[in-house]
Amino acid sequence: MDCIFCKIIKREANAQIVFENEFVTAFKDIKPDAPIHFLIIPNIHIATLNDTKPEHAKFLSEILLTAKVLAAQNHVLEDSYRLVFNTNKLACQSVFHIHAHFLANRSFKWPPG
Repeated sequence: MDCIFCKIIKREANAQIVFENEFVTAFKDIKPDAPIHFLIIPNIHIATLNDTKPEHAKFLSEILLTAKVLAAQNHVLEDSYRLVFNTNKLACQSVFHIHAHFLANRSFKWPPG
């Protein structure tokens, strides 16, 4: 498998890791869309949200819990942050290993566009 996120998990590719546990890894986005922009990925390969199964529940819940940890660590827990999942190409998913974008320290619009 030639997945860049799997390589980051295995330390075969460089990334600025900001959080890690047995279920997820979070690292700085190399092309940030906000002053604080991390990607939170499960430590197993799941291509899209459409490919999730009940046995993936712990990995998925850890993504959400990690967002709260990152918000606290970056002092935006009480301010604001956004968590985004893009699924498939028309939604701009460019790496087919599910990931949440954690974005903070800027104003956000709705709808996101």
